[in-house]
Amino acid sequence: MNTILDILKETGAIITNDHFVYTSGKHGSVYINKDALYPHTEKASKVGELFAEKVKDKDIDVVVGPALGGIILSQWTAYHLSRMKGKEVLGVYTEKDKDSNQVFGRRGYDKLIPGKNVLIVEDLTTTGGSVKKVVNTVKATGGNIVAVGVMINRNPKDVNEVFMKTPFFSLGEFEAQAFDENECPLCREGKPINSKIGHGKKFLERLSPRSDLN
Repeated sequence: MNTILDILKETGAIITNDHFVYTSGKHGSVYINKDALYPHTEKASKVGELFAEKVKDKDIDVVVGPALGGIILSQWTAYHLSRMKGKEVLGVYTEKDKDSNQVFGRRGYDKLIPGKNVLIVEDLTTTGGSVKKVVNTVKATGGNIVAVGVMINRNPKDVNEVFMKTPFFSLGEFEAQAFDENECPLCREGKPINSKIGHGKKFLERLSPRSDLN
């Protein structure tokens, strides 16, 4: 079976030598465009299988991922776990609320969590903030978190079991420096921000709300 980095390279998801704005708001020169992976259902399925292989010996009832990318990962991971274990493993997701927390919302998924063994899956981590919000919500809803798994950990030094306060693993690591806006060397160099991929467009709109970025 291919490694996660093999799969991402095959789909053109790893981009280097550019200027990106990440979900966290930090800047960097490397981007993993998971949206390039998801249209390839066979390869997305293989990613779910990689997650499932990591935890196939654990008792898991529900797989939870944060919207949007985590929806696809939770579904494929639950599918492969169900196949491996010979029982139904559910796949659900959380969504951002108005305060940017990750919540189960009004879809009724919160009723599937109490007392259940939960695997949380996420695509990428830089600061780990987004998936940590899912951890907090699952715990608050009464779920027992078996593990947190991420597709790619871009910051293994800081994002780990100690940070998550729960068992944690990644399918692969792809370290990339991330800079605060006011400390970004790419900004100082005047390197244009990529407005097509990542959160660059929103960043530029915030700086120049009247500019035409289409």
